[in-house]
This record gives sequence, structure tokens and C-alpha cells, in this order.
Amino acid sequence: MLVDQSYCPQHPEDADLVRAIGAEAASKLRFNDAGLIPVVVQDAESERVLMLAWMDAHALAYSLCSRRGTYFSRSRNEYWIKGLTSGHVQSVVSIDADCDGDTLLMRVVQTGAACHTGARSCFEVLPLLGEADH
Repeated sequence: MLVDQSYCPQHPEDADLVRAIGAEAASKLRFNDAGLIPVVVQDAESERVLMLAWMDAHALAYSLCSRRGTYFSRSRNEYWIKGLTSGHVQSVVSIDADCDGDTLLMRVVQTGAACHTGARSCFEVLPLLGEADH
């Protein structure tokens, strides 16, 4: 899929998914009743899962055209661009939808911590089953 690189608004709320990727590709994505889709964020180099977040169509369109990890915070009910305040930016390498179109995989180059706790990954804070448990 080709993103229209000539189109990139200044703010996520102004981004239009259909304009960014086209109506056909946009129609294959399945957002939940709240208008959100989960996105698994993976380190493009190590392939480690860094975090799970949510996007609406505007955040996805903005991430596609700006190449900056942009999400919709369900608790704050607002957009957040990863690293805007912390400096721990995510440079988007690729975004793929799963076979059902209801989950996204976004591969990024992560600068600094991905987790708000300061950890590199949100999935190293509470291990429930490890390789030693096999």
C-alpha cells in the first residue's frame, strides 16, 4: 500500500485515513464500537514486542504519513505522539493489518524506553511464565 506522502496534516485529529491510504484499503480495517483498533508495537531490529496501544482512524493516518508512533489514549481521551514529551520517540518502519483487519502490527525504531515506567518494553515488568518454567 502506498501512502500519499504529499498529504500529512499538522495534527492527528486533522488526519484522514481514506485520504492517506485510499478507500479500498481503509475499508478492510475493522475498528471496534469505540472506533479504535489495537496496535502491537514491535522493535524493528530486535523484534521484541514493546507495547500494546490503541489507534483511531486519525491516529493511524497520522502515523502512516508522519512516520511517528501516534495513538489514542482511552483514559485521557486524547491523542499522544510517542516521545513528544519524553524524547522516547518511535520512528515507524512499517504497519501491517492482521488477516481479519482488526489488529495492527507496527514495527518501529525505538529511541529510549517504550514503557511509561521507563522500561524498554511494557512486557518486561510482570513476567507470568518464562522459559525456565517449561
